[in-house]
Amino acid sequence: MEEKLAQLKAILAEVADLDYAASILHWDLQCLMPPGGAEGRSYQLATLAGLSHIKFTSDEVGKLLQELGPYAAQLDPDSDTARLIKVTARRYEKRTKVPPAMVGEFAQLTGAAHDIWVQARKANDFSKFQPYLEKIMDWRRRYADLFKPYDHVYDPLLDDFEPGLKSADVKAIFGALRTRQVALIKAIAARPQVDDSFLHLHFDEKKQWDFGVEVITKFGYDWTRGRQDKAPHPFTTNFGVNDVRITTRVVPNYLGSALFGTMHEAGHALYELGIAPELDRSPLEGGTSLAVHESQSRMWENLVGRSYEFWQHFYPRAQEMFPSQLGNVSLDTFYKGINCVKPSLIRVEADEATYNLHIMLRLELEMAVMEGSLAIKDLPEAWNAHMKDYLGLTPPNDADGVLQDVHWSSGLVGYFATYALGNLISAQLWERILADIPNLPDQIRGGEFGALLGWLREKIHRHGSKFEPQELVQQVTGSKINPDPYMRYLETKYGQIYGL
Repeated sequence: MEEKLAQLKAILAEVADLDYAASILHWDLQCLMPPGGAEGRSYQLATLAGLSHIKFTSDEVGKLLQELGPYAAQLDPDSDTARLIKVTARRYEKRTKVPPAMVGEFAQLTGAAHDIWVQARKANDFSKFQPYLEKIMDWRRRYADLFKPYDHVYDPLLDDFEPGLKSADVKAIFGALRTRQVALIKAIAARPQVDDSFLHLHFDEKKQWDFGVEVITKFGYDWTRGRQDKAPHPFTTNFGVNDVRITTRVVPNYLGSALFGTMHEAGHALYELGIAPELDRSPLEGGTSLAVHESQSRMWENLVGRSYEFWQHFYPRAQEMFPSQLGNVSLDTFYKGINCVKPSLIRVEADEATYNLHIMLRLELEMAVMEGSLAIKDLPEAWNAHMKDYLGLTPPNDADGVLQDVHWSSGLVGYFATYALGNLISAQLWERILADIPNLPDQIRGGEFGALLGWLREKIHRHGSKFEPQELVQQVTGSKINPDPYMRYLETKYGQIYGL
């Protein structure tokens, strides 16, 4: 069986290489490629996606998996080999249901759609993007239909990002969360607002960039295996365990965008950089799910980066770099300002207390589109109505409304729920971390993050995608995804800041 296992691993490594090559083209598309290259790039991506799909779904892979099944059953079920065979078999079963021509169609469509989205966003004109989004959503419906019967048309899409999770599970979790979160926001709104005006002055772009680099270097981001670039919408991508890149967006008149965006993407990157090297070039390389991945980015951005202890260490350096903006602002005022609760139009700049409402909005719209109860042409109006209902705001244009996220242009339908789920998981993990490392606040106050990163690498990162998300969360915290720790965190933190 060792020979057959070696054959399977060799094929999977070649599939990974093709996928990494496509990822490099996607990275270039978003960071460096001139607009005129969009059409050619869409064909290149389609070719690579088709080759990867054909190789992975070949009869040879199917035969090897069938032969290795009994062998895997005799192994420790949590061993790398047993999990490799299990995860590969699951993905093989899913991908063999998708025709190669359909895979190529999707890659070409989304490759072209990204550039159109960028143009539409700059022009504040959803109608430019509408025909492409209609095609993408039609493709996603046809994709979901390949997995009938399902409980809900959204289930197959959600499963791509959160293996084993159902739409009903997400609705139940969000249902338990919504009431408490809305009550907290209302209680905060009744209190005097904190001052955050000092964050909205002019901040030198290079100094913003440099400060973010200093912070994530202390976090443990390895610059010999990574780099940072600018992109219209920040993202992290990897081409193996030794090449994990991040991007950020610098806003001259707002300090928080680049700073917290850089911390956020570094959290994603630290996850990928911590995966066991032996899992590289295999289906086990990469995070176990988008929600677990998001728990890492939100942890470093918020639970660490917006904590009082963090700024006890870093605030003197921030004042040194931005003396005219922050020199006369006290630490307490700064801490309250970066944690100001204020409904906002832009998801990536939303505060912790309102962020999940942005996700619920997108989830409801996606489900409505997939169900056929909402037409694409009506999305801007529906978006604005939901924003008004949830956050009391109406976007002044499409760029700050329905066009603000890159995800739909990439075909990532089923993805948004993972952001809110990641928030919940981050708080669950944090309670466990504090139990295991009780002096962690003191370490953070001293600018020491090694113990925290070490804990995450041991409990989460090294496993890659060996375990399903609910399985991993329960293994580490003792329970499945639960909104209670997150609400405890929010209620305690904002109770202190706003005197609730």
